[in-house]
Amino acid sequence: MVEGSMTQGAGQGPVRTETLRDFRVPPYAQNPAHPAQVPAPPPPVDMPSPDGIHPTVDAHPVVATHPAEAYPADIHPGNAFPDDEPPEGYTPTARDLPVINRGDTVQVRIETDPAPAPVADGLGPLFVVGDVHGYLDELLAALREQGLIDIDGNWAAGNARLWFLGDFTDRGPDGIGVIDLVMRLSAEAAAAGGYCKALMGNHELLLIGAKRFGDTPVNSGAGTATFQAAWLLNGGQKADMDRLQDVHLQWMSRLDAIEQEDDHLLMHSDTTAYLEYGDSIEAVNDTVHALLTRNDADECWDLFRKFTKRFVFRDEGGPQAARELLSTYGGQRVVHGHSPIPYLLGEVGTEDGEEDSRPVVEGPHVYADGLAIAMDGGVTMAGKLLVVQLPLHD
Repeated sequence: MVEGSMTQGAGQGPVRTETLRDFRVPPYAQNPAHPAQVPAPPPPVDMPSPDGIHPTVDAHPVVATHPAEAYPADIHPGNAFPDDEPPEGYTPTARDLPVINRGDTVQVRIETDPAPAPVADGLGPLFVVGDVHGYLDELLAALREQGLIDIDGNWAAGNARLWFLGDFTDRGPDGIGVIDLVMRLSAEAAAAGGYCKALMGNHELLLIGAKRFGDTPVNSGAGTATFQAAWLLNGGQKADMDRLQDVHLQWMSRLDAIEQEDDHLLMHSDTTAYLEYGDSIEAVNDTVHALLTRNDADECWDLFRKFTKRFVFRDEGGPQAARELLSTYGGQRVVHGHSPIPYLLGEVGTEDGEEDSRPVVEGPHVYADGLAIAMDGGVTMAGKLLVVQLPLHD
């Protein structure tokens, strides 16, 4: 298995695939409630991976700029750590996506909105949430800003509809707290006439695999790998594993992979790999659920590997890839997480390591001729955790 390999899709440009490593949280995120400038790290070092690959860690300095709204410990929703102290076993890791400076990647502005699909009677506005990765405080602040929860973290949006696009855990300090919050909001929203739902991300597959299979060898396609090693390399947190319960595993295992709401095709990963699992939304979700039910380590690894692919909508073949998904599953726009917007825009790092070249994310990124909306604001790299109402007013 080659780290960060490039594959060629039919009629598409190169697509970067991720396997053991995805991208990881920088050291400044150890205490997200108190972001501060971090001095430049030491020179790059080689970090061995289980399959013998020795990638170099990105050594560019980063400044954490995103504020986290603090809650008193006695009213903090979910399972956030008290007294602003990280939980025991919190192990931040360094990110290792390559520095990208893409002058040919631009923000696409759309002059006219796609006509929104009719909303069923009794359903309220639609909101989507990008990758959370354990940043519970930032999630609570973003949900409150949109009026979806109150000061105590309870559902406050009546019949509104809220979709999470996956990746609740890893890298950040309280992934289990995030899952607990989403599970509770699902019940509260349903009682109020709305709903709160979630999709399967590659990090859900990774955590399920690490818990179920541990150090059991799997066929990675380029040697032997294990879910446990991959989970740790992708920012797995000991505190999350220690608090992981059967109810969390059952909830994650039942998540759908893809859905459509108001002509928006919702998915976690910006890849066409979903097409390998069925020619309808129902077929894809049934296939993913069946694979997880069979509990075969190699099958689960292959599913995880394919759901880590990314960037399929970014380059020249991006619009065609989006059209292929939309023509198969329906909808007018693909809405995804997984790939941080700063990387899609080429706004992370510079070749000479300028300290002020940090991510700037104000909202979703519309691209691929207006057919794709990226929702991962890069909260793990001092970006923004996005909670956005659809349709967008571009």
